[in-house]
Amino acid sequence: MNPGGGATSPWVPQALAAATCAGATSAGWVFQSTGRPAAAAAALLVAFAAGGWEAAVRSVQALARASVDVDLLMVLAAAGAAAVGHPLEGAVLLFLFATGNTLETYAFARTRRSIEGLMDLRPEEASVVVGEAEHRVPVADLDPGQVVRVRPGDRIPVDGRVLEGSSRIDESTLTGEPEPVAKTPGAEVFAGTLNGSGSLDIEVTRRADDTALARVIRLVETAREAQAPTQSWIEAVEGRYAAGVIAAAGVAVLVPWLLMGWTLDAAFYRAMTLLVVASPCALVISIPATIVSAVSNGARRGVLFKGGAHLDALAGVRVMAVDKTGTLTRGRPQVVGVETTQGVDPDTLLRAAAAVEARSEHPLGDAVRAEADARGLPPSVVEGFASVAGHGVEGTVEGVAVAVGRRSWIEERVGAPVPDALREWAAARAAEAATPVFVALDGRHAGALAVADAPRTHVAASLRQLKEAGIDTLVMLTGDDEHTARAVARAVGIDEVHAGLFPEDKSRILAELRALHGPVAMVGDGVNDAPALAAADVGVAIGAAGSDVALETADVVVMGEELGGLAHAVRLSHRARAVVRQNLVFAVSVMVVLVVLALGGWIGLTAAVVGHEGSTLVVVLNGLRLLREGPVYA
Repeated sequence: MNPGGGATSPWVPQALAAATCAGATSAGWVFQSTGRPAAAAAALLVAFAAGGWEAAVRSVQALARASVDVDLLMVLAAAGAAAVGHPLEGAVLLFLFATGNTLETYAFARTRRSIEGLMDLRPEEASVVVGEAEHRVPVADLDPGQVVRVRPGDRIPVDGRVLEGSSRIDESTLTGEPEPVAKTPGAEVFAGTLNGSGSLDIEVTRRADDTALARVIRLVETAREAQAPTQSWIEAVEGRYAAGVIAAAGVAVLVPWLLMGWTLDAAFYRAMTLLVVASPCALVISIPATIVSAVSNGARRGVLFKGGAHLDALAGVRVMAVDKTGTLTRGRPQVVGVETTQGVDPDTLLRAAAAVEARSEHPLGDAVRAEADARGLPPSVVEGFASVAGHGVEGTVEGVAVAVGRRSWIEERVGAPVPDALREWAAARAAEAATPVFVALDGRHAGALAVADAPRTHVAASLRQLKEAGIDTLVMLTGDDEHTARAVARAVGIDEVHAGLFPEDKSRILAELRALHGPVAMVGDGVNDAPALAAADVGVAIGAAGSDVALETADVVVMGEELGGLAHAVRLSHRARAVVRQNLVFAVSVMVVLVVLALGGWIGLTAAVVGHEGSTLVVVLNGLRLLREGPVYA
């Protein structure tokens, strides 16, 4: 069979051709049974044309590329059966082969529809707001900066940012998470999601062809074409194997006929039987049917595998490294404490820190700026801003040199250790799972901020599900303070903690974990953790509904904000690997048994056809079961 051809050909014409073949074959059998050979021959000719035309075309195309495939084996077997006076059996072979191809095409089309159905969720038109007026325009014509109005119960037409209004949005079509998400001014919304009871004015941030939903479709389409390693190997040897089977069939004709005294008809009939049973149709289709079903299943639940290789690799992972900020925690920290050294005003410290953090992209910077706003501290202009990755940020605010960052870096900047009282205050906050951020003003220790980032909802339960799914060891990799990291780890159930890491340290730790445990997965937010995601055997980005970096860097993307989808991804990878192995063992076993029976003369062409095509249908249907695998997280 031809998975590639089946995936792109419409299944309805194939079904009609198979039905025509079935009807003509039945008519041929009736005519043959009632002694009307001319009518039987005409009916069987129609059956051959209907059931074998598509396979014959593919065979000719393959031969034009100097290639041999399993379609040619089926065409030769059917033609050979007719040549030795068994046209009815040849017609049955072509009917079953055509039926198998139809089911295969239908299976692949079903997985495609399950993904493309997401696109149907996006409205065709949107209400654009200009001043006080509204007018309807095609969604494809919307440009970033325009404002659209979404009424209660409508679907969001674009990726954008809420300008006015508040509502709860059902994002399950994109993230797989069932709970609606509250949206207020400033929040991001995504195309294809369902608005609740509020009215929203949304500023368009992406064109229709670049929304998160559109990128999901493209990623899954690409993943459908990406092959697992075993599939690549099978397809690489398929041509040589098919040529070998044809050569073996030729030997099976010549040796009995010339050396063993068989009649040519008997030898040719046995060779055609061998040609059928040795064809690796079930083996060729066993993996892609499974991989495509699993990839489609994951995408419908907000888990994107970028190909069969990554799906299979995740099944081999026993240790998983997880970033803290934005992965285990919400990534929306808040300032929970301010401490200063003697003579420093807390508002002065906070205002200076907020000024330099205004230029930072780190989530902790957002917390500092938000606290300054909440206290009504006017923003200041920063000059000479610089960000040192993994250390902190610095700049000049109203003539004062300001540095904000981790303790060791601030001590280097000041040239002296942090005062004992400040260090003890920071340690106490860290024990409460808050992150201490130190501040220096004009080269002197000025104080520290305690920033707390709450763990994600149900994160402890999600990590337990990962353990149940087959992950033996969970490791936290974070640049945060060790006391803070261990407090969070205890709360959520992490086995091992590596804290105070710089970005390059995470890759080193991953190499050490790989040496101890084998393949390792890295779970992060896809932005700050991009090097580690790339270094891991499987990189997993969490909460990437709007992140270009996550979609580009990671091997697996869990689109939701919670970790529950990760457990589903792991379980799905194990299930897919098990089904692939089942299919391979079954396909090879049936083929070996049929070949032995054919060589011994214990089965004829009819039994060979039924056994061969039956095994092909079994592996396709077994792979399709993965489409029905439900979510395994709450």
